[in-house]
Amino acid sequence: MHVNEKNRTPKLEDPNDGPSKSELKRQMTERQKLAEVLAALSSDALKTIPMDEAIKAAIAETNKIKSFEAIRRHKQYLGKLMRFLDETELEAIQKRLDAIQGVSKAETAKLHFLESYRDRLIADDAAFTKLIEQFPEMDIQNMRTLIRNARREKEQNKPPKAYREIFRCLKELGL
Repeated sequence: MHVNEKNRTPKLEDPNDGPSKSELKRQMTERQKLAEVLAALSSDALKTIPMDEAIKAAIAETNKIKSFEAIRRHKQYLGKLMRFLDETELEAIQKRLDAIQGVSKAETAKLHFLESYRDRLIADDAAFTKLIEQFPEMDIQNMRTLIRNARREKEQNKPPKAYREIFRCLKELGL
């Protein structure tokens, strides 16, 4: 609010002046955080993000910086670069980022499921019977041998070769 000097009446600011300074700072902070998340991505995932190549190169540069203060300044610089992106570009970037992170979460959940299934196979023969019912086309004799060897490896504290092989076989079955 400004004060008119002649009659000392408050003059309301024009709402069309644009975002406030606080709002600009919030946007800058959000964009810096987005840049940090993008910097944590692998180079292959970063290539799939729909944005300007100069910004991608600057984000890729982040991993090469070792000094804490230099990283902080670089993140501010990334926020400044990303300030020039419009809302539609930011939405596209966020959408792709969500897809990448969603795939990672789904893949992690699938791997955890396979690990627990493998542990059930080794611990209980009934789980193996259910697996045979589900996948009658699998090599039953090979899987039975792997389970037996995995149990023996565990008892004798040997390297888990058969244990890993069971996981690979379960993954190939498409569980």
